[in-house]
Amino acid sequence: MTTTQQLTERIELLRNRMIKVATVKGFTSDESLAISQELDYLLNMYEVEKQDHSKHTKSIT
Repeated sequence: MTTTQQLTERIELLRNRMIKVATVKGFTSDESLAISQELDYLLNMYEVEKQDHSKHTKSIT
């Protein structure tokens, strides 16, 4: 499994968890904010991976 696939799976899991937590505890609860921050970090990593993959693919062709 590629890093991008792993990140995508983790992002989806966190997104679902954040929705559940925010629904119960509120969007500004400490737990919701912590999940949101982790999700932001993973989304940034995902974008970097995509850009790196795109650069690598372009250099091969």
